[in-house]
Amino acid sequence: MLNFKNSLGTALVTPFSEEGALDYIALERLLRMQWDAAVDYVVVLGTTGEKATLDEEEIESIQDNIIAYYNTQVPLVLGLGGNNTDAICRTLHDIAYSPLEHCFEAMLSVCPYYVKPTQEGLYQHFMEIHDNSPWPIILYNVPGRTGVNMLPETAIRLWQDSEGGITAIKEASGNMEQIKTLIRMRDEYMAEHPDAPYFSILCGDDGLAAEAMRAGADGLISVASNAFPKDFMRLIHERDFAVQDKYADLIKLLFEEGNPVGIKAVLSELGISSDQVRLPLVSASDELHQKIKAELRHIGYRLG
Repeated sequence: MLNFKNSLGTALVTPFSEEGALDYIALERLLRMQWDAAVDYVVVLGTTGEKATLDEEEIESIQDNIIAYYNTQVPLVLGLGGNNTDAICRTLHDIAYSPLEHCFEAMLSVCPYYVKPTQEGLYQHFMEIHDNSPWPIILYNVPGRTGVNMLPETAIRLWQDSEGGITAIKEASGNMEQIKTLIRMRDEYMAEHPDAPYFSILCGDDGLAAEAMRAGADGLISVASNAFPKDFMRLIHERDFAVQDKYADLIKLLFEEGNPVGIKAVLSELGISSDQVRLPLVSASDELHQKIKAELRHIGYRLG
């Protein structure tokens, strides 16, 4: 089982050509960068990967290419969530009888978006997924995208009742007090139940990574590490919090016009892939490109 303690996971982008097709050459560059940096795992087809804009053939092609490239040498986490519980469970049932089951170490499942379930609805949704999943589950709380905030009490209840099947949470509420509450509740329960399976609390906001790690978070699922995996490995593995200071202004720019618009603009300026995204997202504005270019130069990158 994947160990999330002191871990960096990259939420991988899906690179597109200037014409909007899948760019396999750029994908291989990105995969090589993560490999060379020895990131702990790669999140495939999550929000940053623009999965919602891919058709089934493209999804299968992306999965197959990443699986073949790493050949089990880099752990993979599959993004699989939505607001139709039954549909997710049917997909998981199909995966459980396919070779795909053995290609991923865990799944990252976002809170149901748009429908705004209650905390009890969230609990029942994820317990149903747990009952049908061949993998450990990482909860993904990102209320800025979903419109619903999973409270720490709900996340802890899911961990306890799943007996370790729900093994972690990617907490991307942007609320440090919520992260600290999760850590405190987890630690209090572990103190009383030292034999309980561990529950990893993973920061989902690049801008809060250092503060979250200082508070006791276990790791980071990062957007910025698409472009800077070695530096962010130092931040997590070596607690080199100067990395956070170095990239603080650039991280703000990453999300100025939405994700993955910003990180794709960075990758474009670095010559790694194009800045193309798919509608309803649009590529970064000229103004944002200029800000990113200036900040990259400021922190020491030479651009063409």
